[in-house]
Amino acid sequence: MLREELIRYLDDLLKPWLINDYAPNGLQVEGKDTIRKVVTAVTADQFAVDAAVAANADVLLVHHGYFWKSEPAPITGMKKRRIEQLIKHDINLIAYHLPLDVHPELGNNAELAKALGVVNVRAFEEGNDASLVLRGELDPPLTGHQLAQRISDALSRPPLHIAGHDRPIRTLAWCTGGAQDYIDGVAAAGLDAFLSGEVSERTYHSAVEQGIDYYACGHHATERGGVKALGERLGKELGLEVSFVDTPNPV
Repeated sequence: MLREELIRYLDDLLKPWLINDYAPNGLQVEGKDTIRKVVTAVTADQFAVDAAVAANADVLLVHHGYFWKSEPAPITGMKKRRIEQLIKHDINLIAYHLPLDVHPELGNNAELAKALGVVNVRAFEEGNDASLVLRGELDPPLTGHQLAQRISDALSRPPLHIAGHDRPIRTLAWCTGGAQDYIDGVAAAGLDAFLSGEVSERTYHSAVEQGIDYYACGHHATERGGVKALGERLGKELGLEVSFVDTPNPV
């Protein structure tokens, strides 16, 4: 298929215009006009770029691309080496950030809920279809230790668990990636637990002093699901050859 057709399909599916993001969504580096083979990855790091080159891919499709608002503009050093490889091998770089977090079916948050067996999933911000935080229930409820084990089994990575109470966990909210500071709003809503990817020093005090269990599950680990699900959709509906590359990343 043509690159423009793929971009149009992705835009129609993910609707990037509905959310204000920190980086451009869609095509970031232009490559081949015709698309047959796609490599997906969480981040367009050198490992993923090299994997796309080795696979003779036409597209590298990622969650974390380039050109962030806080990022220095000059294309030098690490950024230059990555982009140089993409251009040299005529590989398109396509990235969707927040639209891939919040998609109700294929998003990182939705995929994490499926992996953990959360039920009654809905937006934490009622009435906001683009809510960055979701909430739901565990039925039956779990102890804090049991939830930590379920997370470890689902993500192949043990979480950092901060126990803010000793009651069973039934209600919880979550947001993948660097979303630790949503904990205060979740605690104010009276939920039993909050999950995110990253953790800060201040998160410990927020959990303990407000009586909420907190789980830092890994930024990379919590955001593998969305781009993998999106790639599988492309393979099924568009007939593209799609493979996922999982960069080793403990964060």
